[in-house]
Amino acid sequence: SGAAAAPLPEEDCMKLNPSFVGIALSSLLAIDLWASKRLGVCAGEGSAWGSARPLMKVIEVSGHGIPWLLGTFYGLCQSDSSAAREVLLNLLFALLLDLVMVAVVKGLVKRPRPTHNKMDMFVTISVDKYSFPSGHATRAALVCRFVLRHLVLAVPLRVLVVLWALIVSISRVMLGRHNMTDVLFGLLLGYALYGVVEHCWLSPATAPALFALW
Repeated sequence: SGAAAAPLPEEDCMKLNPSFVGIALSSLLAIDLWASKRLGVCAGEGSAWGSARPLMKVIEVSGHGIPWLLGTFYGLCQSDSSAAREVLLNLLFALLLDLVMVAVVKGLVKRPRPTHNKMDMFVTISVDKYSFPSGHATRAALVCRFVLRHLVLAVPLRVLVVLWALIVSISRVMLGRHNMTDVLFGLLLGYALYGVVEHCWLSPATAPALFALW
């Protein structure tokens, strides 16, 4: 009829003319999903390394928050040294901060777990249905920095602590629990959270009420 065609909605224009940044992010996401699935060699009993799945699940438990919280609290109750209590109290603070921050980010991002993941994880809560970031990787990086900074260890033990953090992080992708970007961001977040713990370090001078409890 000669009438001018109605302009496309803005969101349709964006789909038809994606930006360079949008194309790059979509490509990186596709690579992340593809590589994570290929590396999920222990995601099921029938996977390439399915026989190693029980060992990977033991490693998974070693990086879980519940054993770390219970062990730290028990050590805090049993310790008779003021210096040890200070270190353990700050480790407990670090672990609680880690749980809160990971839960908040997971709740905001709401990235689903990889489709090849088996939901047979040890002690899960509501936000554990989400994938980003990896709480195990965050905790591993945080605990690794904390232990290396505040415990006097021989060089072989320091190396073992670093290897433990790396193995826990890698196992998350191998088990199919997380994508690679979940783990990488988790490691960065845990590294940064340690800086927060150091900045807010709890001591008898800064938090006398807490130390009075012990």
